[in-house]
Amino acid sequence: MKQFVTEDSFWELFPEARIGIVVAQNMRQVEEVPEEDVTTIQQLLAEANRTAQKHLTSDTISQNEVVAVWREAFQKFKTKKGARCSIENLLKRVLKGNPVGSINPTVDIYNIISLKYALPVGGEDIDAMDGNIRLGITQGSDAFTALGEEEESPTLEGELCYRDDAGAICRCWNWRDGIRTALRDDSNKAFLIIECVDPLRAQDLQSAIDELSELMSKYLKADIFCKEIITRDNPTIVIDGAK
Repeated sequence: MKQFVTEDSFWELFPEARIGIVVAQNMRQVEEVPEEDVTTIQQLLAEANRTAQKHLTSDTISQNEVVAVWREAFQKFKTKKGARCSIENLLKRVLKGNPVGSINPTVDIYNIISLKYALPVGGEDIDAMDGNIRLGITQGSDAFTALGEEEESPTLEGELCYRDDAGAICRCWNWRDGIRTALRDDSNKAFLIIECVDPLRAQDLQSAIDELSELMSKYLKADIFCKEIITRDNPTIVIDGAK
């Protein structure tokens, strides 16, 4: 049995944060998704790129409220130089007229949600995890190799990250995913995360996890093992019942 555990060190920094979790199981492999569904997902992604423009009221990326709250959040823990929230990176592309493109149906679906709601969304392969996944401040030196990189880049002391028993899974909270637990074309179980640090956007978060689970069910024929919002009062959930 695997769990997602949010540690006290996280809540001490972000007591009002809310984290939406969707666990999808028995997903279609990428090659099994019908071409018409692939096309529809790509169309939804193009539409989400256009919808994201409503969140951009300033041409200066840091002055947009959905980005500013994350700039402030990233000041509360140790980060690698230049690390930014994942939603800032997506919205920056929209702002520059370089829309977020298609990667594969699974990644496209969570990018659709991220762009539409201007919330950071990520995904990991549950079967690739070693033990529980934990979110908290680390003492550093957790093993980590980022997607697209060959050189290992361990975590820093005081960094906030997702990690399991083998090392870091995502560095600087939601900045960079690692290659070890990244979703693959043949992944069966996905741990999908949507993060919110603005308590005024609680309803947006709820809508986002509802739509994410619907898209995973509709297009990837996934069974939704759980759909839940993590809070300080509800810090731990089971994400895989397998022994």
